Amino acid sequence: MRTAIAAVVAVVIVAVLAVVISRHSTSSAASETSFTLPVLTGTGKVSLSEFRGEPTVVTLFASWCTACQAELPDYAKVASSLRGKVHFVGVDAKETGDGVAFADMFHLSQAGFVLARDVNDEAFTAYAARGLPLTAIYNNTGKLIGRYNEALTAAQLTAYLAPLT
Repeated sequence: MRTAIAAVVAVVIVAVLAVVISRHSTSSAASETSFTLPVLTGTGKVSLSEFRGEPTVVTLFASWCTACQAELPDYAKVASSLRGKVHFVGVDAKETGDGVAFADMFHLSQAGFVLARDVNDEAFTAYAARGLPLTAIYNNTGKLIGRYNEALTAAQLTAYLAPLT
């Protein structure tokens, strides 16, 4: 009986660890992520490499994503408060609606976001995203230090960025 209970407890611990690791994965493929995407409006390109040297937050969103709708107001506030200390890159990915209007609704540009379109799923694929939203946090050397395939609150985002600012 004790052996069976111990086995069940071990299985539960392994399962919990697997979930935690997968939710906060920084796989070697993702840690070497590089992309160059068209800007969300107008002409030009956004390249992840241009932000090396300062902490950077990349968030993938879409207008249909209800979790994105919940987190982007917080992201705009955090981006405004950290302007000049942390770069924020918003990537409109898997879009089926109006990503420009969606970004405008949350005043992302005014908050300091650089906005891009993930037309061919380049960023979505590079991050091995399972869905949206996805947030990737890089330190000032360009090393991926966190990848979150879930909505984050302002408190969570601020806590993850605190060691970098």
